[in-house]
Amino acid sequence: MSPDPAAAPASGLTLQTRAWEDALIVHCSGRLTLEHSSALKDHVRSLIPTTRGVILDLKDVTRMDSAGLGALVAIYISAKKAKCEIALINYYQSIKDLLGLTNLLTVFESCAQSGMRLP
Repeated sequence: MSPDPAAAPASGLTLQTRAWEDALIVHCSGRLTLEHSSALKDHVRSLIPTTRGVILDLKDVTRMDSAGLGALVAIYISAKKAKCEIALINYYQSIKDLLGLTNLLTVFESCAQSGMRLP
């Protein structure tokens, strides 16, 4: 993957990818719902073999449902199998609450506990 930003558009969800240190940042904008979760899954899974880490920037995600949660879990599993690190950053309290309610907060605990943000 080249360090140039790349976009993977989907109606209602926009994904922009850029290199940062030895990882790739995927900036998500829009709704991470049933209609759009497969776009995120497919995009990130295509990146996993090319990098040691993927950072999902959820700052501009306006809504996430159970399909969005499922996409995050599927991405996490794919990444772990490939020995690729996954981090969530810049997510709102509502997403943190959703992760907590489903006991997924501990899965993403390194970034969830610190509320990690990029400089």
